[in-house]
Amino acid sequence: MTDLRIRRWIFLGLAVIVVLTMLVPVTTKVTVSPYTQRMYDYIDSLPAHSVVMVSFDHDASSQPEIRPLSLCLLRHAFSRGLKMAGVSFQSEGTVIGYRMIEQTAKEFGREYGVDYVYLGFRPQLQAAILQLGESIRGLYAQDYFGTPLDSIPMLVGIDSLAQIAVVLSIADANNTTHWMEYGKARFNVPIIAGVTASMVTSYDPYLSSGQLSAMVGGLRGAAEYERLLNRHGAGQRGMLAQSATHLYLIALILTGNFIFLRARRGKK
Repeated sequence: MTDLRIRRWIFLGLAVIVVLTMLVPVTTKVTVSPYTQRMYDYIDSLPAHSVVMVSFDHDASSQPEIRPLSLCLLRHAFSRGLKMAGVSFQSEGTVIGYRMIEQTAKEFGREYGVDYVYLGFRPQLQAAILQLGESIRGLYAQDYFGTPLDSIPMLVGIDSLAQIAVVLSIADANNTTHWMEYGKARFNVPIIAGVTASMVTSYDPYLSSGQLSAMVGGLRGAAEYERLLNRHGAGQRGMLAQSATHLYLIALILTGNFIFLRARRGKK
């Protein structure tokens, strides 16, 4: 059997394992980390009807990791009766953000314009945050669908970050840093974040200093949050697939070493 055929069988086996584990409705047992518990407790502590600004600042490429986490956070917020104002400062995240907030709003029977609103995309993140701190209507004259903000009941009396309870930054890069530097430092609006696993260590110092109020990250964070919500979802399925993949790779390594040692012994 040629090396190419061997590689094909290896990747085929990997694909089968991933697909099967994603389809199996098994709830994985994960220990909830202090990061995830802190985020859950923070959202749980917000008074009902508080306005949360959700900033979808990520690319489509990070969807497999970001989507399960985003849905957990949005579902928790809607279940607590919080009002959501969605924005995006990264073009690819615009439609993705709207679809996620729309999906979760329908799950909880929330009404657009009363319980949630989507403002859409604006470029130049730093300048946009500064403008939001001064006047939301100065940055967004209308919502994602062209409706004037003064015609939206949810936004009556809300015209700056001063009336926002917290900003939830869902990001796959350093956009959360800009929210802390400009939103938190200048306008003192609390910042919480849902980020990819690779960004967690980058934000640890901000969490320790209090510049970041809470943070949860990665597929593991999504699985932990699903456990807190008592809901089986893509986070737990993803963790199961990831664990099965790791075991498959370990088995391949052991098999390869066994074949190598046996061949060397045969030569002797």
